[in-house]
Amino acid sequence: MNNAILIEHFLATRKQSIALSSPLEIEDFGLQAAAFSSPPKWHLAHTSWFFETFILKPFGNDFQVLNPQYEVLFNSYYNGIGEQFPRPHRGLLSRPTVEEVFAYRDHIDNAMVDLLSDTSHPEWVAIASRCRLGIEHEKQHQELFLTDIKYSLSMNPLYPAYHDEAPTSTSEAVDLNWITFEAGLVNIGIDALGIGEKEECFSFDNESPKHQVYVNRFAIANRLVTNAEYQAFIADGGYQRPELWLADGWTAIQTQCWEKPLYWIDRDGEELVFTLSGLRPRNPQDAVCHLSGYEAHAYALWAGARLPTEAEWEYAAQSPGEALIQLYDTCWQWTSSAYGPYPGFEPAEGAIGEYNGKFMCNQSVLRGGSSASASQHLRPTYRNFFYPQERWQFSGIRLAKYL
Repeated sequence: MNNAILIEHFLATRKQSIALSSPLEIEDFGLQAAAFSSPPKWHLAHTSWFFETFILKPFGNDFQVLNPQYEVLFNSYYNGIGEQFPRPHRGLLSRPTVEEVFAYRDHIDNAMVDLLSDTSHPEWVAIASRCRLGIEHEKQHQELFLTDIKYSLSMNPLYPAYHDEAPTSTSEAVDLNWITFEAGLVNIGIDALGIGEKEECFSFDNESPKHQVYVNRFAIANRLVTNAEYQAFIADGGYQRPELWLADGWTAIQTQCWEKPLYWIDRDGEELVFTLSGLRPRNPQDAVCHLSGYEAHAYALWAGARLPTEAEWEYAAQSPGEALIQLYDTCWQWTSSAYGPYPGFEPAEGAIGEYNGKFMCNQSVLRGGSSASASQHLRPTYRNFFYPQERWQFSGIRLAKYL
């Protein structure tokens, strides 16, 4: 990728983060509703910290650090870099101010453009590769920005809207059909790691290396589970039937008092759902969203099915001509696969190698994408991952079954 294209991608991504913050009131920038989420202001600063820490500090000859304390405040989890401000307390950071965070972003943007303009730099290839990673990293945080602000706003009894755009809704019911795939060795993953001339050439390290997996004959649903179908599960006592739940899932619904998906609100006889545009009527035909992996598993068992493995999901998504819908544009889809390394996976050397590899423990893989995902991340090989008890992400269910 030449430097002009890289600068263009960099600036467009940085501007998109600013655009996402434009609907916010000043009081919203510091909101943090839970330890697993982060305030909007922190996302804006952390994504700048990433470029500063992994590119400007090691490669920028004349780079001037704006504030040395930002190294700690906006370090997310990179132990190789050093100390981190406690994640549960990010909402307490009233300083730096929003204005100062925007100034920090401008400082980083200017320095990055200067550095990227110097193609004679002896470390240009490393700079370009890390810049591309930083761009994709920021796009991931743009999705987190939306899921986090949605969670924070949902805690307010006024149910304020982030924006006034009506959410996309399914106007007509689509029959659930099963698509059959035969057994065999299938190619999973990708070898085109890192930087390329085109945006779609990029992939994260956890998508590599490409390898073969044997899958047995299976069937996968053509669409996602709907609100109406999940409501039937609830009406049938799904949350009161321990035989449907994994042990940890049963503990979770008991301790958290879950009895319906996150953001479902029943009030004065109305079936509502909280969205980024505030409270809206719940459409029975829309895909059910904001479910934990435990809820997805329980529903699948109740429905006489199961969750697909990530290999099955990728195999189905790569198959041309199949009538699969809602693969990428609606909800992330829980799989039954534990998040782990592919055969031959090796993390990068140094602190930047902490990006994905160290999280390959006790988490589940989700595939596809959501309405909040960056379009460049919507590909068959992309692996998202979360703990199975988490449901503040746009996560839903696609069923599979053995044949």
